[in-house]
Amino acid sequence: MTAKNVTLAELQDLVGQELGPCEAREITQDQVNTFADATGDHQYIHVDPERAAEGPYGTTIAHGFLTLSLTLPMFAEILEVTDVSAKINYGLEKVRFPAPVKVGERVSMTSVVADVKEIDGGVQLEVDNAVTAEGASKPAVVARSVLRFYS
Repeated sequence: MTAKNVTLAELQDLVGQELGPCEAREITQDQVNTFADATGDHQYIHVDPERAAEGPYGTTIAHGFLTLSLTLPMFAEILEVTDVSAKINYGLEKVRFPAPVKVGERVSMTSVVADVKEIDGGVQLEVDNAVTAEGASKPAVVARSVLRFYS
């Protein structure tokens, strides 16, 4: 998928629009293990396939925060603001993890532009994201991203 290219001036026109989905990507055990090492979260449901097979999900699952961290590269596949000197991840609001992502599942994301505000030197963009595993009945992550773009 090619990102939708817009300028700072065109962002306001996107309020209320759904963007995406991005390309689906597989969650691998190697990713989960690397994330566990980086965060120190080695809970068995993430890193021990044998024990996790007997657990509540029947297999290992991705950390919620691993899935959340994918929102930035996935959003970059959805929208590209072309006339900026800097792009800043300003934060998150209203983050929830409604469903697990099993290792081996493929996830993608859709986003809805919730708000665009002028800030000193640029624009603040608020985007409601939903990351969903293929075939899942509810999203794995829902989160509002706050991004800043400077001219």
